Amino acid sequence: MKRFLVICLAALLATGAATATEEKKTDAHANENPLAIDAAARKQLGIVTAPIVARRLAEELRAPGEVRANAYATVLVSSRIPAQIVRRSAKLGDTVKPGQPLVTLSSLEVAEAQGALIVASREWQRVQALGSDAVSAKRFTEAQVARDQAHAKLRAYGVSDGDIALSMRKGSALASGEFALLAPQAGRVTTDDFIVGERVEPGKVLFTLVDETRVWVEAQIAPAAVERVSTGADARIVAHGETSAGKVIQLSHRAVESSRTTPVRIEVANDDDALHPGEFVEAFITTRDAANVVSVPTEAIIQVQGQAVVFKAGADGRFEPTPIRTSGIRGADTIVEQGVAIGDVIAVKGAYALKSRLLKSQLGDGHGD
Repeated sequence: MKRFLVICLAALLATGAATATEEKKTDAHANENPLAIDAAARKQLGIVTAPIVARRLAEELRAPGEVRANAYATVLVSSRIPAQIVRRSAKLGDTVKPGQPLVTLSSLEVAEAQGALIVASREWQRVQALGSDAVSAKRFTEAQVARDQAHAKLRAYGVSDGDIALSMRKGSALASGEFALLAPQAGRVTTDDFIVGERVEPGKVLFTLVDETRVWVEAQIAPAAVERVSTGADARIVAHGETSAGKVIQLSHRAVESSRTTPVRIEVANDDDALHPGEFVEAFITTRDAANVVSVPTEAIIQVQGQAVVFKAGADGRFEPTPIRTSGIRGADTIVEQGVAIGDVIAVKGAYALKSRLLKSQLGDGHGD
């Protein structure tokens, strides 16, 4: 394959030179080799060269993984007292903000507590207005404590400060027992297992809110390989053809009985909402092992007739398409086993511009893919 590719590329260059000679009368630049590029043209095309050096790169473990919700960024929203669901303000799949109403409930206990707070607050206002000189210290303290306890009871029932303040302003007209459960954090509604009119008991989960900006990937690794992984190690998650960066945050000390593998938890940034709980992905985890290898930036590699190729820079200013054999990716670099050596200067940026120039010189515009 390598010899065939070199012959094809040489033929392309030779044909390009012949074609350029024939068109010399109509194009003063056509007789130039398309890969002979001066410094000004390189800058215009965004071509950057650099010598290949030995790099000490860590090895990677490849493992299957499953995306899971970040339990540390997940909250359950439930009623703290027996109540009836009056109306819904959020539904499955909605993205909510902190403090946003989710559902309105009605409770006899809340109605009684609202009434008690209104009475206690008015009594406290009267005592304050009379002053400590007109009332006993005991009555003064009791009035204040009664007001504070009534307020604390409503908070304990899950009534927000906003609803408490509103009932205080409206008086007995708003002591209806209705109150809204608010979102305690930003997130997406992933469950809402209830219907309006249903009577719910304390602790029944009405909503599950998940902050999906950071998710977990649980990778399954052979127990013998886990000792090569450390907490904080870099990881790559590949899903849908895209790669996301992550960090190992937890190592399990027990193997899964059914698979005889050990779970490794990886936290992954998910700002673009590309990963969803339940999806299967591939995880590549950096180990403590490292070795000196020959590598090139992955963006320097292009495909020509199914063969990986880099453009080697010659002393005469020309670039030569050079087939290579690779053996793996480490972050932004690809390990090269054959084709180039330490000290070779290659195009680390602008490889696609070089490929386009090469192919267009032979096939014409529109055939450079």
